[in-house]
Amino acid sequence: MLAYIKGELAIKARGYVVIDVGGLGYKVFMSEIAMENIGKIGDIVKVHTYYRVMEDDISIFGFNTSEELRLFELLISVSGVGAKTAISMLGTITPSDFAIAIIYEDINTLKKLPGIGAKTAQRIVLELKDKIKKEQTMEELSIASNNEISVKKPIVADEKVEEAITALQVLGYNNREINEAMEKIDTKNLSLEEIIKSGLKELSKK
Repeated sequence: MLAYIKGELAIKARGYVVIDVGGLGYKVFMSEIAMENIGKIGDIVKVHTYYRVMEDDISIFGFNTSEELRLFELLISVSGVGAKTAISMLGTITPSDFAIAIIYEDINTLKKLPGIGAKTAQRIVLELKDKIKKEQTMEELSIASNNEISVKKPIVADEKVEEAITALQVLGYNNREINEAMEKIDTKNLSLEEIIKSGLKELSKK
């Protein structure tokens, strides 16, 4: 499996780029925003990748950040959301905005995304929130079975911090990772989105 590709940006086309690595050109499908931000032809670039193997197709999807890749993987885990739809969604919403939409159950925002109707938006909210609950239960059981000290919750200064923690859980991070990140952030004068972005910045360093 390819974790990332680093090489010379050789081609920018509609919906994909070609990255030259030692004379071998990798065709990588990306969102429009990701393609805009990747760099210019001739630049040395690095993209995080998702390698999809299907019966009649092998494709590589690329992302500028690990957060975008993580969100893509979450989206395609939802029934009815395919890779092309997920890539289109990433072209119109950031990971932090998506997480906020999930925790507030903002169906109106989600259904405005490309390829997403009201029913699919509701399914995304329900399935991802259910996934969080299951992962939290599994983490608690794991801690108990290993006789570990319970993972302490971060000191919650206000409701924004609580919501930011939930948003980071939506994006697939566990309590231990989030706690460690939150301890490094001065959340006092930050907005919800700024707390989430700061958390993602800290988490991306791991």
